[in-house]
Amino acid sequence: MSAVPDESAQAGETPPAQVPPRTPVSNINVANFLTLSRLVLVPVFIVALFADDGTDTWWRAVATALFAIASLTDQVDGWVARRYGLITDFGKIADPIADKALIGAALVGLSVLGELPWWVTIVIAVREIGVTLLRFWVIRYGVIPASRGGKAKTLTQIAAIVAFLLPLPAGATPVCWVLLGIALVLTVVTGVDYVLRALRLRTSGTRPVAP
Repeated sequence: MSAVPDESAQAGETPPAQVPPRTPVSNINVANFLTLSRLVLVPVFIVALFADDGTDTWWRAVATALFAIASLTDQVDGWVARRYGLITDFGKIADPIADKALIGAALVGLSVLGELPWWVTIVIAVREIGVTLLRFWVIRYGVIPASRGGKAKTLTQIAAIVAFLLPLPAGATPVCWVLLGIALVLTVVTGVDYVLRALRLRTSGTRPVAP
């Protein structure tokens, strides 16, 4: 018995190409490993920051180096994820949480040591915790990835924190505060942007389609 030819073939049409199913990206990958390593470095950084009550120049240099290395992983893990197609929902959520843990630890540590006013730490902490809660509030409808403004905010926060961590001469104090002022403005502005994005996602009532 001969097989019945496809109707599209009979009509001289090219049958549509079969699209292979998309292979899910495993959460166990290099990009996510770098993100988790940033979390692991947080307590090590805290120990170095508080060594000798934060007054020892060598330990402050170690703390600054650890903070810088941990911050660098934030740039590397994103590039690796995009370059090699390793973007996952876990990474989208874990990456900003790792950022907040590192920056929050540095801000609280500097405030405890009396080198940074507590109101600065509180303003940034309220924004970061609020954005994290927003992400979980709308997670059933989609994931809010870090925006360009959010990344710029993180970079300026890192630059300001490094300036405060380093044992710089008194003449560098105005530069530290300028960097911190820029970081605070971006912190508030991007916080408002995340609120608006979360509300739009929530009110849309749509949920992401499973791959």
